[in-house]
Amino acid sequence: MSGEVLSQSEIDALLSALSTGEMDAEELKKEQNERRIKSYDFRRALRFSKDQIRSLTRIHENFARLLTTYFSAKLRTYVHISVASADQIPYEEFIRSIPKMTIMNVYEVPPLDGRILMEVNPNVAYAMLDRLLGGKGTSHNKVDTLTEIETKIMSTMFERAFENFSDAWDTVAEMDPQLTEFEVNPQFLQMVSPNETVVVISLNTTIGETSGMINICIPHVVLEPILPKLSVHYWMQSEKKENQPLENAFLEKEIQKADVPIIAELGTSEISIEDFLMLDKGDVIELNQRIDSPLILKVGGIAKFIGQPGKMNKKMSIQVLDTFKGGDEDGE
Repeated sequence: MSGEVLSQSEIDALLSALSTGEMDAEELKKEQNERRIKSYDFRRALRFSKDQIRSLTRIHENFARLLTTYFSAKLRTYVHISVASADQIPYEEFIRSIPKMTIMNVYEVPPLDGRILMEVNPNVAYAMLDRLLGGKGTSHNKVDTLTEIETKIMSTMFERAFENFSDAWDTVAEMDPQLTEFEVNPQFLQMVSPNETVVVISLNTTIGETSGMINICIPHVVLEPILPKLSVHYWMQSEKKENQPLENAFLEKEIQKADVPIIAELGTSEISIEDFLMLDKGDVIELNQRIDSPLILKVGGIAKFIGQPGKMNKKMSIQVLDTFKGGDEDGE
């Protein structure tokens, strides 16, 4: 059923038509069932779930923040990059949607197979180049006549910028991005088959007063091995790292070297603030401990043992008689 909200007059007219026989309820149900049938284009197969698309969006929101920081420091001007959209489309459709002449950086991301494409709108790319060369950041779109120096400067800048890609993905998979190609004509670049599903993350980019898009194109075949890690269950679960036996032995050995204070408590007492303020040299405070009762031995501030005082090698000492039953049993 459609999401339209009928007015009261429309509802009255519909009920009237049903009651007078002008409209058949069975026909209405049949028409409603027919509307539920949707056409499916097998050439545009949806191979990423909505859950996975949301995860990819979160990852690239982090990537956009890292790029903003990198380019702001590199270009020394106002830079803002944010995720505009994340869509899955055939590779052929993506190639048709970008300019005929643009800046395309192709990366390999070992250990994953396949390649990833970062397409930078010429307006944005030339604004960056102008800033790097000491200009104000104005754009001069002449991408079809890039000199060797301009090509080298751009490829080096985008190669270093994409190092942030591995940081954005480190919670899901380890990657080592490597720039393998720098191209300006989309027709000369064939990463995957035309009908291969790719996810395209579009980034709104502003450099000074110039704005444009940066598109990250990731083929399905690249992400296929790690797709389970893009689910909500993976993001929500907390993996408990188990220590290895050697690590446990090392930790136990190091803990045994730790110093802990041991205090033999003679007893306690309570007095009023007034009595405390009146205390003077020679006054006696009565404790709640009998002189012939064992003392409480505290380890690290926690009562652990009971013992009796004495002397050993002309020094005051205490002999442990038993564990303190009210103490922390787990720490014995």
